[in-house]
Amino acid sequence: MQSQMEFIAQQSELWQRATKAMMGEQVNPVVEQRGKDPRFAHPDWDENPVYNYLKQAYLINAKLLESTVDAMEFKDDRQAQQAKFYTRQYINSVSPSNYLLSNPEVCEEILKTQGKCMVKGIQNFMRDLEQSPLEAFKITQTDMTAFTLGENIANTEGKIVYQNDLIQLIHYAPTQDTVFETPLLFVPPFINKYYILDLNERKSMVKGLLDAGHNVFMISWVNPSAELSEKAFSNYMHEGPLAALDVVCDITGAEKVNMTGFCVGGTLLALAASYLRAKNDERIASLTLLTTLLDFDEPGEVGNYITEDTLSMMEQHADLKGVYDGRILGLSFSLLRENNLFWSYFINNYLKGQDPAAFDILYWNSDATNITAACFKEYIRTTYWENKLRIPNEVKVDGVGINLGSLDMPVYFLATLADHIVLWQGAYKGTHLTSGDTRFVLAGSGHLAGVINPTKTGKYPHWTNTDAPASAEEWFAGATEHKGSWWPDWYAWLEDKNGEKVAIDKPGTHKKYPALEAAPGSYAKKRLGLQITPEFTTKMQ
Repeated sequence: MQSQMEFIAQQSELWQRATKAMMGEQVNPVVEQRGKDPRFAHPDWDENPVYNYLKQAYLINAKLLESTVDAMEFKDDRQAQQAKFYTRQYINSVSPSNYLLSNPEVCEEILKTQGKCMVKGIQNFMRDLEQSPLEAFKITQTDMTAFTLGENIANTEGKIVYQNDLIQLIHYAPTQDTVFETPLLFVPPFINKYYILDLNERKSMVKGLLDAGHNVFMISWVNPSAELSEKAFSNYMHEGPLAALDVVCDITGAEKVNMTGFCVGGTLLALAASYLRAKNDERIASLTLLTTLLDFDEPGEVGNYITEDTLSMMEQHADLKGVYDGRILGLSFSLLRENNLFWSYFINNYLKGQDPAAFDILYWNSDATNITAACFKEYIRTTYWENKLRIPNEVKVDGVGINLGSLDMPVYFLATLADHIVLWQGAYKGTHLTSGDTRFVLAGSGHLAGVINPTKTGKYPHWTNTDAPASAEEWFAGATEHKGSWWPDWYAWLEDKNGEKVAIDKPGTHKKYPALEAAPGSYAKKRLGLQITPEFTTKMQ
């Protein structure tokens, strides 16, 4: 009732002030936007009475919807968060900035180009429609013709030395005369391409490790089609990190390997490490888990997509196609930051008829990867829905109970402060599930930029705390802030786990594991949808 009364009063006041503004009077706004909002940066949103009225009416309506949902009572916190999330999606979708004639920037562009921007916008829309699956819309976020794998992105020298149905294994060429005898094996997320870790020479985490003297191997996941639909989460474990570990040990002769997992890859790696410990296999010298959830009690906004009804629908979709389409996942993640990663591109691409600029991270983000139906269903239910991994022996692989408490090797946890996919508070809970020495580090920025923060150019700080209190809030209260990249802290942590320096043979020269092809390999190059080439663009025009 209070919200309704405030709404009526504000709308009435807005009408009166808008009338005065139309008559040329100076009036103060009835409601102010929250901080700087790029959607309303154009001066006409404040100076033109019509646009100012549209903006304020929108803000008043948005406030009513938000306060109405806030006043509701729900049976649990999950339902409350989902109601707020979808209300926010609706509110941001109906912003006047998203429509042709109610956005002053768009109107200016139409006049300036004599309507040509509208034609170009339609062409851009048709191009993206061609690229989209039936179930989701894939909006272009970067110039897709600006990058070529192996040339100006994912171009660190290496060889594919092994492959099976699910992975290709890259062995990178060392940049030093000698390397640490304990190799380092990366397990990237299987819902994305690996090369977020190797964007270019300046940003490449792989290149940084090579220059620091490491012998680096990388899993590159297949972009599966329906033929692999029966490959389950356990298959991803056996044919992914476990198979790669065997090959790395064979090639290097090392008894132990430092292993690093990123996001979903970290969750899979922790499961694989627990499986090995149950079999008394001690080849993993250390674990590094980057933005990884082991306890899914705080899944972040990703959890808002999952209900009993939506989970069944997603599973049916996966069964029907044999895979869960990676472009649907891409749209879902973009809508977690809808104004920045969807609506801004909607306005620029379609209403203003502009082409997005070249940006390597967004190119990677647009390079979607499918997940096999069996793996998708098993992973979502086991983790996000039932949160079983945190319970000892609740999950079994080949009859072997998975107990994260058996992970007695050193573990380095890295989370990022503004991560909207893996909340850092949720990642922190993982430190209390393992039994070995742990180090938790919090980096600035988000899920990607916080991780890819090179030593020389890293602009985001990081926080450390040698204590491991019960809650993430207590940890942060006692943490110390450090300027610059977290990479040097990680390198220092790895020092006593690296072993001596040794010479190695050139990648791809091992008799049992000859070079199959050059990195990045054919698995990484397989894309979903049509290829956007200059010829395709000409055809659409």
